[in-house]
Amino acid sequence: MAVRVLITDPVDKLLIEKLSQYNVQIDYRPDIERKELLDIIKDYDILVVRSRTKVDKEVIERGTNLKLIARAGIGLDNIDTEEAGKRGIKVVYAPGASTDSAAELTIALLLAAARNLYESIALAKSGVFKKTQGIELAGKTIGIIGFGRIGSKVAQVAKAIGMHVLAYDVLDVRERAKQIGAEVVDMEDLLRRSDVISLHVTVGKNPPKILDARAFDLMKEGVIIINTSRAAVVDGPALLENLNRGKVGVYATDVFWNEPPKEQWEWEILKHPKVIVTPHIGAQTKEAQLRVAHMTADNLVSAMKELGLI
Repeated sequence: MAVRVLITDPVDKLLIEKLSQYNVQIDYRPDIERKELLDIIKDYDILVVRSRTKVDKEVIERGTNLKLIARAGIGLDNIDTEEAGKRGIKVVYAPGASTDSAAELTIALLLAAARNLYESIALAKSGVFKKTQGIELAGKTIGIIGFGRIGSKVAQVAKAIGMHVLAYDVLDVRERAKQIGAEVVDMEDLLRRSDVISLHVTVGKNPPKILDARAFDLMKEGVIIINTSRAAVVDGPALLENLNRGKVGVYATDVFWNEPPKEQWEWEILKHPKVIVTPHIGAQTKEAQLRVAHMTADNLVSAMKELGLI
């Protein structure tokens, strides 16, 4: 009997093509609703998701035949890996596949924030050719919270622009920082000294707020904050308060607490004139999606062979 695979989010066709080479039955349901997923997940051996599907404890409990969960992406924050581990379900993903794409989007948001490009483009397209003033990034200090693959890549570009780079990570990144020419500092030092703060952290369930009310108090007036990581590490109401009083000059983000927003404060942040938002497109390049598809498929096949499924 063929192994049954359920794919619940849109994925590159390459992933499906590579899996189709083996004795598996693939059901591609990129628009499936949660209620139906809960009803049918018991019939599948393998579940493949991206960001849309939340593979929480309830989904895993219903998936009584699940042996493998794959995320076609670089993180696992939408998968309850602890519960999967308890039930002996192997989890695979594609770490590093979209590093360049995410880093490039970070730089794009940084430049848009520094030069008021969002406002300038909107004005020009409306027929108003009004000059808006921005700031130069050369000579400014960028504090990078999370100095892994993406954070260190952003640091390289920031150095090329002429910025001074501060690095903070819970891991020892001194050697990596030395190679790039970044200064490793503690969190408080980073918050106090940075003209720009860029978030690149990996989180699990219920992560602590890295940027909370106290953190905002330590920052420079008019600080630019870039977030292509996770919205959950930012205290939303505290951010809104600091946007309104001018402490935060620009908040440019590719991630939101709920996509689309649910809470009133989320809507206020979304509509705020000092906020630039993109709809979670960090990995949305042709190149990144091909790498994600290749890596996810290869990791799935290896895991299936390891488990004796093929």
